[in-house]
Amino acid sequence: MEVVIEYFKSIDPILAALYATLFTWGLTAAGAGLVFLFKSPNRALMDGMLGFTGGVMVAASFWSLLAPGIEMSPGDGFIKVIPAAVGFLMGALFIFGLDKVLPHIHINFKMDEAEGVKTPWHRTTLLVLAITLHNIPEGLAVGVLFGGVASGFEGATIGGAVALALGIGLQNFPEGFAVAVPMRRHGLSRRKSWMYGQASAIVEPIAGVLGAWAVLTFEPILPYALAFAAGAMIFVVVEEVIPETQQDKYTDIATMGFIGGFIIMMTLDVGLS
Repeated sequence: MEVVIEYFKSIDPILAALYATLFTWGLTAAGAGLVFLFKSPNRALMDGMLGFTGGVMVAASFWSLLAPGIEMSPGDGFIKVIPAAVGFLMGALFIFGLDKVLPHIHINFKMDEAEGVKTPWHRTTLLVLAITLHNIPEGLAVGVLFGGVASGFEGATIGGAVALALGIGLQNFPEGFAVAVPMRRHGLSRRKSWMYGQASAIVEPIAGVLGAWAVLTFEPILPYALAFAAGAMIFVVVEEVIPETQQDKYTDIATMGFIGGFIIMMTLDVGLS
């Protein structure tokens, strides 16, 4: 791991953000590749994986984004927390707006429960768009943190950025599986199911590069940008991930998956920062 951290220190921050988010995309593709082995997923396992995803996102929002964002903000008391509060609200509102416009359907929901603008698009397309909505703040968070490290802000560390990318990658693995396997069950070929599954994370490298570029270009926005990514991720967890795990009898498994994901992300961030 030390070798990886030293490597990321030595390269351009935008390239670092690109490589890190290509890694998270790659793990999504690997998870989607399980479709070549399984046709019908175990529902308990799926809910546990979705819970794990939520735990990672919540832990990353605090340990990797909000805490360093507040630490690097100027001022004291209420003044110090204003950038985090404003950025957090703006991130949540950004995903709220996308959620109302972008047609999508959650994994465990029925077709008549699709959200966003009404469209005749097939269920498979709506499933991919739902996971894509998850991945926008994840890629953005990785890029913003790498940009913050390059800008020399106190509280932003290369170890923390690598830990965030690793944690996001770990939870992307089950996300790829969660998209590809239901598509296989709906009659798509294994190859098409895999293609749809991995495509859901293609937005991460794009968001990562944009996040790093924005912070490097407009350095004062970093505390706001970190909180923006956190607010976006928390909105996704509360509005999408958690409800997806509450549709059947495996809620306890989903909850323990959430706890496990939170512990792993917290441990990675503290241990590598």
